[in-house]
Amino acid sequence: MRFIILCILVYLGYRLLRGWTSPEGPNLRRSEYTNDVGKIDDVMVKDPFCQTYFPKRKGIKEMIHGTEYHFCSKACRDKFMEKIRRDGN
Repeated sequence: MRFIILCILVYLGYRLLRGWTSPEGPNLRRSEYTNDVGKIDDVMVKDPFCQTYFPKRKGIKEMIHGTEYHFCSKACRDKFMEKIRRDGN
């Protein structure tokens, strides 16, 4: 009985020590660790009308006079288009 308890304590000590010294840290399993850590998921762009920043993939893309613009919403796109029409550009 003492031998079984000793084996369990040694195993738990081994797992605890291994968790502290692993490169992933104590809270990550190897299957959860990826080489993509630190990669940028998306690029932030600035809306030309309202001047807010938003993820490029969530915006609305529009080509105007050969230039690509990204808008945060359809409302900002429409207001920008109206401003361009009004200014005559």
